[in-house]
Amino acid sequence: MRSRLARLAVVAIVIALTTAGAAVPPQDPARAAEYWLDDYGIRSAWETTRGAGTTIAVIDTGIAQGPAEFSGAVKAGADFSGVGSADGRTPVGGDADKNHGTWVGSLAASRGTGPDTGMIGVAPEAQLLSLSIGFGENSAIPFTTQVAEAMVWAVDQGADVINLSFTTNLLEWDPSWDDAFMYAYDHDVVVVVAAGNRGTGTDRVGAPATIPGVLTVGGVDRTGTASQEASTQGITIGISAPSEELLGVSPDGRIVVWDGTSGAAPIVAGVAALVRSAHPGMDAANVINRIIRTARPVPGVSSTPDPLYGYGLLDAGAAVTANVPAVSANPMGDLAEWIRIYRRAEQEPAPVPSATPVVLPELPAADARSDPGPPLLPTVDTLVYGTVPLLGFSVAAILVALGVTAAVRRIRSARASR
Repeated sequence: MRSRLARLAVVAIVIALTTAGAAVPPQDPARAAEYWLDDYGIRSAWETTRGAGTTIAVIDTGIAQGPAEFSGAVKAGADFSGVGSADGRTPVGGDADKNHGTWVGSLAASRGTGPDTGMIGVAPEAQLLSLSIGFGENSAIPFTTQVAEAMVWAVDQGADVINLSFTTNLLEWDPSWDDAFMYAYDHDVVVVVAAGNRGTGTDRVGAPATIPGVLTVGGVDRTGTASQEASTQGITIGISAPSEELLGVSPDGRIVVWDGTSGAAPIVAGVAALVRSAHPGMDAANVINRIIRTARPVPGVSSTPDPLYGYGLLDAGAAVTANVPAVSANPMGDLAEWIRIYRRAEQEPAPVPSATPVVLPELPAADARSDPGPPLLPTVDTLVYGTVPLLGFSVAAILVALGVTAAVRRIRSARASR
């Protein structure tokens, strides 16, 4: 009875306020649908920072010019597909791709349309870089080249965080990405990558999510359970974030609901911007470490990193404010060491023998001999050592035989005369 009376009292108050001309406005439907703002500690993190002073580079199909939610958000851009506009603000690709970059950007840092209206991103005071690339057949420039060049451009434009919401579905990557990702790491940039989705054929994480040093994001549903369609699995997953029932601002200004780790990644990229804003002197390795070490444990997962959840579920509030011991190395791996081990045969020249060759003395010259002549004629050697001795022996043997014969005849004659 008491609870019923309490509900009636609340209704009475609302009616009284409405009658007095002080009606309580209904919650904006876009804000109401962004369940991750509360469930994953983002509103809590906003009590400390909203990302001011940071820059998130979105390497995707381009963030469109039109939507009001991006007013003042995109500070620069460029096209690397060869088919977009120079400022990177013309969406690239077919109908399936053109919306993608704008959706991703809106989750990371859209501004909303008012203080409490319109879709708002995780880091609404961060700046965005729009780098347009073409997926698949949407560019004549090799995809690996587009990404490598975009990475370098983003770093040179001052990106603090780079978001990559795509996969190649291959474990290995082009060697040109070694230099591009090392360039980002050497300039202290956090690189956030989507794990991929089973629903689009990614059974296990593929590059760039397999590159050491990136923060790979897996996806979960509204209950915090690993998504069956809008995520995948792999030992490189570092953190999990919502990947189902997400919102996205389309190039034409419409807000749509979509799924995929392509949306989970910019949520985490936004949190990385919040951490960097709250801790301006913190390096990329410790930003990543704070995000994974403050993750909420997943019930039933006994050891981390887990191939479905990584270190657990994203907690933006804890990532920004918790006391986390510093680390000296990126907990997601060392790309430089990987290159040293696995690219050695490709990058190092063939070993040069250090021993000098042994010089042997020349053999003495052979005795000079005259032309031996025809092979059947006797030579001096055969006459001296063969023919002459043999002839002498034969003559002596004949003489002895004649002497013996003569002696035998005389003896016989003497006997006959008797």
